[in-house]
Amino acid sequence: MKVGSATNIHPQLSDWRYFSTTQVQSSPNGRVLQRVRQRRVEEVMESQAISLSVRAPRHLSQHPHVPSLVHHTPLPLSRSRFSAKAQLDLTTHCNASCYHKGEDIDKEHLTEQLAFETLYADGSRTLTTVDLDDDILDDDIFNDIIPTPSIRKKHKAPPSLHKRMRRQIYGPDGRFNIRGDHFLLDYPFSTAVRISTGCTGVLVSQQHVLTAAHCVHDGKDYVKGARKLRVGFLIPPSTNSTKQGQTSLKKPLVRWVRVKRTRVPKGWIQGQQDVSMDYDYALLELRWAHRRPFMRLSVAPSSDDLAGKRIHFSGFDSDRPGELVYRFCPVEDESNDLIYQHCDARPGASGSGVYGRVWDDTLERWERKVIGIFSGHQWLEINGENHDYNVAVRFTPLKFAQICYWVHGNRADCSQD
Repeated sequence: MKVGSATNIHPQLSDWRYFSTTQVQSSPNGRVLQRVRQRRVEEVMESQAISLSVRAPRHLSQHPHVPSLVHHTPLPLSRSRFSAKAQLDLTTHCNASCYHKGEDIDKEHLTEQLAFETLYADGSRTLTTVDLDDDILDDDIFNDIIPTPSIRKKHKAPPSLHKRMRRQIYGPDGRFNIRGDHFLLDYPFSTAVRISTGCTGVLVSQQHVLTAAHCVHDGKDYVKGARKLRVGFLIPPSTNSTKQGQTSLKKPLVRWVRVKRTRVPKGWIQGQQDVSMDYDYALLELRWAHRRPFMRLSVAPSSDDLAGKRIHFSGFDSDRPGELVYRFCPVEDESNDLIYQHCDARPGASGSGVYGRVWDDTLERWERKVIGIFSGHQWLEINGENHDYNVAVRFTPLKFAQICYWVHGNRADCSQD
């Protein structure tokens, strides 16, 4: 994916128009190139904006039923030892049985996976068990809350590489650095935050951040850095010292805020068993509310119901220190619990909020909504063939209900929009 090819992408299907002027800041003729490129962006937007501005998808799947979860009184647990080491490079292997395992899951197993631990700032922990409400005990409704994606895509072999690398760069690097005061503070890039353990997170309320579970817990214990976990908000460098018309090339500063409590699904905490990417998500509650815009959550639709069938996410990739990096790409395949794609990413991007443009019936327009969390890299073996993907956790109706309860603390506010 080359930067130059971005002009062939509809501007409403990607957020590339935000950074199109930032790629030339270091050029001696940067100001002229900025104007030319910005005008090109405006021309493309003007010529194509009408075609997709308010057009709903033709074959939108029916909105899934969002269940109600009954939460029991939290049970106290022993204090965490914080003995685990932060793992920024999660790689798993999967065969046909694990690829299809979500399709045969039973209700008892579901309730076990949706129980969750809460870690408090003082190191204490609790375990909260859940039950499915009586309104979804009917088999037809139960089947609706664990839907199988409507279309199974044919696996395509990625470009051959001489060396296997975790979190691949697939061919030409399709990532973009987000720079400049206006861009870093613009939605949706302003929703990306840093996690003190080395990962990325996404703002989903005025006081909550979603990230990957493996950024705070290795499946057996909390990582050392979770003892004093913090979330970092980017503050663009002051441009007062730069000449008029020029943009500062200084890297942004970070304002850190302490985390009040952390919630991790029991489906991730597997003890001696191998961890599963299916539940690789965690919610962090900040000590104080922030004032930045946040991105709303949604049950992940079929990729056919996403604008352009694309996903997007911004993160803090380790090979570009101090930079916020944006990328977008089509969905290659999807299981009940995972989104398979070839978005370029490197360690540090884990925990990024994966979003798509989802049709909002109430507003009658496409809206950016978080539909998953970027987890890592997976080798998938299907029918004797190995396939290489970057993977995001997919928000099913049950996961959506669980996360929504973590955010709001009640069931009333947790129905799908």
